[in-house]
Amino acid sequence: MTQPDPPHTGNPLLSGDVETSTAARSDLDVALTLADAADEISLDRFGALDLRVSTKPDLTPVSDADLAVEDRLRELLAELRPADGVHGEERADTGGTERRWILDPIDGTKNYVRGVPVWATLIALAAGDRIATAAVSAPALGRRWWAQQGEGAWVRPRPGADSQRCRVSAVADLSEASLSFSSLTGWFALGRGDAFVDLTRQVWRVRGFGDFWSYMLLAEGAVDLAAEPDLALHDMAACSLVVTEAGGRFTNLAGRQGPVGPGAAASNGLLHSDLLARIGD
Repeated sequence: MTQPDPPHTGNPLLSGDVETSTAARSDLDVALTLADAADEISLDRFGALDLRVSTKPDLTPVSDADLAVEDRLRELLAELRPADGVHGEERADTGGTERRWILDPIDGTKNYVRGVPVWATLIALAAGDRIATAAVSAPALGRRWWAQQGEGAWVRPRPGADSQRCRVSAVADLSEASLSFSSLTGWFALGRGDAFVDLTRQVWRVRGFGDFWSYMLLAEGAVDLAAEPDLALHDMAACSLVVTEAGGRFTNLAGRQGPVGPGAAASNGLLHSDLLARIGD
């Protein structure tokens, strides 16, 4: 199933008509405008010999590209949505929380700084306690996903291609399921390493696609399960809406719906109880 891309003046590849409310369409257009701006900066710095990388207090890396992307997105939001709050990975929160943009300028910084093309900018709009709009843009992969609450999730698989509706898989047996994750380290740190390893032995296939990529593949039906033990709101907000609008489930490890953390359990819905029974609280 294909759908014309949402109206978006910032990119000629994203034009068309979507039957949705004016307000929702406008928020999605803002999200895609932000994604375009992020792509331009992040692609320009990807693989740069003078890329500057430092270590944050939590011992995770941050590059000058992370900072430049978030600063530019905040500048655009100040112009396009001056009344909205902003929560980002690299800078302090600003504004209120009733309507709040949640930004991860480069999800997968460790990949980014090593020249691995699996990284993306994650953009979400929270309206109260719900995620209303999301965009996930992975320019080095040539792919972009977006979703609006109640309007479904969509992927543009390559520049210039028609967008396609995202739908999770119909796999209902754990022994036939494909599981994606990032690293075993966090599971052992949480005291659940053995349980997670046991889960990997029960499923059909295991791959460490990691970060946003696990959840986007889940939304497309390419994998059936994804889970991580320790994620922040900016890691989860956009991904959670794409997954749920594709028909899946996204909860914390206790089964609470949404990007509430600190861990995430995502599935096609049919396998969610099996997933939580093995690695959940």
